[in-house]
Parts: sequence; C-alpha cells; structure tokens
Amino acid sequence: MPKQKCVDCEYIEPYFDETYCLDRYEGLLQTPLHELKYQKRIAFAGALSSTWNLLIGQELEDIPADYLLPVPLSIQKLAQRGFNQSWEIAKHIRCGKHIQKSPYVLRRHHYSGHQAGSSLCNRYLAIQGMFYVEPNDIQKLKNKTVIVFDDVMTSGATLNEIARVLKDNGVSRVINWVLLRAARPI
Repeated sequence: MPKQKCVDCEYIEPYFDETYCLDRYEGLLQTPLHELKYQKRIAFAGALSSTWNLLIGQELEDIPADYLLPVPLSIQKLAQRGFNQSWEIAKHIRCGKHIQKSPYVLRRHHYSGHQAGSSLCNRYLAIQGMFYVEPNDIQKLKNKTVIVFDDVMTSGATLNEIARVLKDNGVSRVINWVLLRAARPI
C-alpha cells in the first residue's frame, strides 16, 4: 500500500503516525454504514467488517501493534444509540492474534453539539479535552503501539485528539484504521 499524506497533514503534522482507510465516504459503503448507525441494523457491522477483511485485512494483519481500540461514544450517546458502531465493526476486523481488542480503554466525555457542517477550526476546538484513557489502563499502554478504529474520518480532528491523548499517556505509536474517509468535512 503506497504511503501518502493528505493535504491537511502536509500543513500541520498530526499526532497520529499513520492512517489506513478502506474507501471514500461517498462510495458504496456509505449506505450500509448509515443503515448500521441510524437504522440500528447491527448485521451491517458484520458485512462492513467482512468487506474490510476481504479488501484490506490481509495487508494489515501483520502490522506490529499491541492494542486495537474503537473511537468511543459518550455514555449518553451510547445509551441513545444502543451500541458503538466503531466497536461493532472493529470486533470483527481481522488483525494479528497478538493485538488485544478493547472497547473500554479509551473514554469520551459527553458533548451535546454536532460537528457536521462545522468549520475545520471549530471541529478541532470542539473535540479538545473530549477523550481520556481509563486510569486503570494507563500503565499497560506505556511504550505500546495502538490502532484506533473509526467508522468515518472527516476532518481528522477526532483521531488527532485521540492520538494526542494516547501519546500524552505514554503510547509510542498511534495508527488509525478507518472504514470511510470524507474528502471534505460532512
């Protein structure tokens, strides 16, 4: 897989080290993702992870990493939706047997606003301080490589803030695995 830098990462060096995306947001997988997230059709999580495994999973299976963590939802959003779509997909993603998957290491404070339609600057400001590492898990992340899985990467603000928090807590490398990448913030 050739390495490229997006335009934003050319201007401002992100905290994360690498990002792998399966497809563009406006592609064929947008509808199944929306069915999962907004219609609560959990079966689509299995289909999306199977698509990931088929198209990109084998290439990433041997990535040297220690943990795979989904982007967390706040407790309020989790209660409202009933599930974390990133975790529902990630738990079926093929990765090395040495990589521990854990949905509860990374946590999120509640934020009542929506980022859709926000400017890039506002997205980065709104997400600051939103994430934290569960205190009991900080020590086990020291000097480790962590994969963060997200369903959609828009501006990169969320993943960048998560990477900052993880590195501030001793993580040595952060790799993003993203199902869909939006060309512009949605």
